[in-house]
Amino acid sequence: MGEVFAGRYELVDPIGRGGVGAVWRAWDHRRRRYVAAKVLQQSDAHTLLRFVREQALRIEHPHVLAPASWAADDDKVLFTMDLVSGGSLAHVIGDYGPLPPRFVCTLLDQLLSGLSTVHAEGVVHRDIKPANILLEATGRGRPHLRLSDFGISMRKGEPRLTETNYVVGTLGYFAPEQMMGAEPDFPADLFAVGLVALYLLQGTKPDSQELIEHFAEHGTPSAPDGVPEPLWQVIAGLLQPDPQNRFRTATGARKALTAAVEMLPEPTGTEEPVEVFDQIGPLPEGFGPDGPVAPGSTAPAPAPTPAPDLPTPSSQTGSTAAMSETGSFHLPPPEPAVPAPHAPQTAAPAPPYGYPAPAPAAYTLPYTAPQQGAPFQGQAPGQTRSPGHVPEPAPHAGTRPGPSPKVAVPVLLVALVCFAVGIWALTRI
Repeated sequence: MGEVFAGRYELVDPIGRGGVGAVWRAWDHRRRRYVAAKVLQQSDAHTLLRFVREQALRIEHPHVLAPASWAADDDKVLFTMDLVSGGSLAHVIGDYGPLPPRFVCTLLDQLLSGLSTVHAEGVVHRDIKPANILLEATGRGRPHLRLSDFGISMRKGEPRLTETNYVVGTLGYFAPEQMMGAEPDFPADLFAVGLVALYLLQGTKPDSQELIEHFAEHGTPSAPDGVPEPLWQVIAGLLQPDPQNRFRTATGARKALTAAVEMLPEPTGTEEPVEVFDQIGPLPEGFGPDGPVAPGSTAPAPAPTPAPDLPTPSSQTGSTAAMSETGSFHLPPPEPAVPAPHAPQTAAPAPPYGYPAPAPAAYTLPYTAPQQGAPFQGQAPGQTRSPGHVPEPAPHAGTRPGPSPKVAVPVLLVALVCFAVGIWALTRI
């Protein structure tokens, strides 16, 4: 079987790789479900501090994919999050090219809804781009977007982990003020949302530098081909080079988007339906929909389904996912099932783990925070915990037990050394 962390998380197969670690599909033996596990591969102090910051982020929202729990085992650490199997926005563009305006509006509304909650927590994402915006595999149903990868995010007012004049993020999605070394702020995230919107409508990455220069020299340009004028007015409000002229909040941009949708022309009925495919692929041998398969038993075979008359997914065109410069959660194209590392070949391939499609709705409803005092999803009666077990944190603030002393003490010592180095560096400025 696969490697097990803290007696709880069993690594199944790698599904992505970034600059600071690998993302695995893992089986949670306690919650009895598959999750995505980001395993830290680099152990230098700088990377460890970023990892600690990301795993500490707890934001509950249907359109945000934030860490849910973490575990440490000897010299390795990981944190887990929901498993999202539909790939990123880049996969959808690879499959279909430019998307219909109303479909784009649904995605933008969900993105702004999640981002408004992130900003309400005082967090600046700093790396909004198509590869960091994932989709549930909903087929032809209503799409369900999840904003992910908070590896370089930071709360306003927190000390930077980089030099003052060093810019982090992804080239081509920087706001002008970021290039000039300004402190991270919410409008910079909104500028990146505007670039993502153009990417979805045009099917290609926009030239941000050319846009900035045109806005600065000639003002707001006319709507590009294929972009309805009401929707362009919202996008232009996100792309203003001067942050003072830009939308100041995601909530304000979302309200403007809602008004613009009402002015869009009705669909003609000739638009091709957009299907969000499962981009992860089937489980390797030895694992089934309900977890690891006992030796000698066979996982149930997936039910046959007719092939839809749709474009071939981007994963079958020969393209491969590139490594992110900032540790992004890239989902590679589906490949033939291979055995998981350290897992014996004992059973036939099992059907892919997926998510049920969300119920259709006219539009995304505002997010309502969970009520205080909600029941704790804790350990079931009579359940025992194995050594090194790390409990799932409660959805609300509270004290949570940590790892065993043999793990916690070295991690705390490394953290203290990192903070000491940071203080020393500040005195040298």
